[in-house]
Amino acid sequence: MDMDAGDFVAIVGPSGCGKSTLMNILAGFDTLSSGEIYLDGEVLAAPGTKPTPGADRVVVFQQGALFPWMTVLENVTYGLLRQRKMGKAQAKAKGMEFLERSGNLGRIANSYPAQLSSGMQRRVEIIRALINDPKILLLDEPFRAMDTVNKNRMHQHLLKIFQDNRKTIIFITHDLEEALFLADRVIVMTTRPGTLKLDIAVDLPRPRDQSIMASAAYIALKQQAVSAVREEAKRAFERGEREMA
Repeated sequence: MDMDAGDFVAIVGPSGCGKSTLMNILAGFDTLSSGEIYLDGEVLAAPGTKPTPGADRVVVFQQGALFPWMTVLENVTYGLLRQRKMGKAQAKAKGMEFLERSGNLGRIANSYPAQLSSGMQRRVEIIRALINDPKILLLDEPFRAMDTVNKNRMHQHLLKIFQDNRKTIIFITHDLEEALFLADRVIVMTTRPGTLKLDIAVDLPRPRDQSIMASAAYIALKQQAVSAVREEAKRAFERGEREMA
């Protein structure tokens, strides 16, 4: 498969199919056993090459990764100071600018992660990723532990960030409704060994809100995706039964 700059691609599939492994390879944390991955025409990963993380790819993980001993502003500006070697005053100004642009979050700049809700922590993590101006934002089930109300709020927040910044996003999820609501394309993976089963073009207008999930076009896409994922989940379950036997 390939994707263009500015695409929002969601990847779904049964547990254990390799979604997070693919994410780790893209991030430069893991190696490939076969095949190649290219970024802007340059080899990013191939068998025998050393995994190389880079500032052009930033990951927001399932589990929170904010430094608990740092304030929100210190967390947001960490990469600017340590990786980009930006001056403190300039980094602070840029950090406050990004916080204010993301729902007037400047008011929590001096708060610590433990003082924030889970949704607010996620917003700060996404801001911390975006402020470093990566080519690709890698999101590994970032809203998995949230209740429905907070998840819906975060979906709208992420869509606004995507609309405003137009970063390339690769989004790993188990939630088909989430994938179809957020993405331009939904990639369905097979059970192990994970391969590409289906590439669904999500031709729904942007900007989006929750009402689009009641549209005939969305429902048709959901039926297509559900059928593909259920088929693979069944195969995974049956193979697991045989392995246990």
